[in-house]
Amino acid sequence: MIELDVQLTRDREVVVFHDATLERTTDGAGPLSALGLAELRRLDAGRWFGAAFAGERVPTLAEVLAAVPLPVNVELKPERNDAGLEARAFAVVEDAGAAERVVFSSFSVDALGRLRARAPSATLAVLWEHDPVPDAIRLAERVSARALHLRKEAATPAAVAAARVAGLTLRVWTVNAQAEFDRLVTAGVDGVFTDFPERFLHIAAPGGARPGRTPRTDLD
Repeated sequence: MIELDVQLTRDREVVVFHDATLERTTDGAGPLSALGLAELRRLDAGRWFGAAFAGERVPTLAEVLAAVPLPVNVELKPERNDAGLEARAFAVVEDAGAAERVVFSSFSVDALGRLRARAPSATLAVLWEHDPVPDAIRLAERVSARALHLRKEAATPAAVAAARVAGLTLRVWTVNAQAEFDRLVTAGVDGVFTDFPERFLHIAAPGGARPGRTPRTDLD
């Protein structure tokens, strides 16, 4: 499974991009939302990572769904007063025939609520990073979310137990150290988000499984 973030361009195209501004990962500047898709396409979004990736462009969500057959976690990052992202993103997912393999997550409960009203069958997850976790569970119930995506520091035994009682799938972010992964396996989480999936994928290989639950690892 992969995790990605989506935002809207000025001309309302859904693109895959993490930051609100362009400076860190492209040769552009300013807010992404100020550019149309054609302008965004002219930026180099690969050289910051390494010379071998120079010339890579910011992809649309449709392009990623066409290229990646895996399940996808789509994090919605709406602008403060923009209620259009969730509808546009859901339309892209539907057009791609990918609704069965997409989980929509967000820190914005308003965005999740709007998406639920529009798409009763969509799979939703509440993103949460701090205590009290019971508040997150109540929000998940409010929008009929099926999952809770929790910051690792908040993934205490009590939080894991509460998610279990609520019937929520629990995935934890961002887990890069073996000790953290082992703790969460023991706690019984369903998945982790990691920058280094290769560190943990061997655990699920034949003969390499550890006792207890083996979470799915998601690449951000």
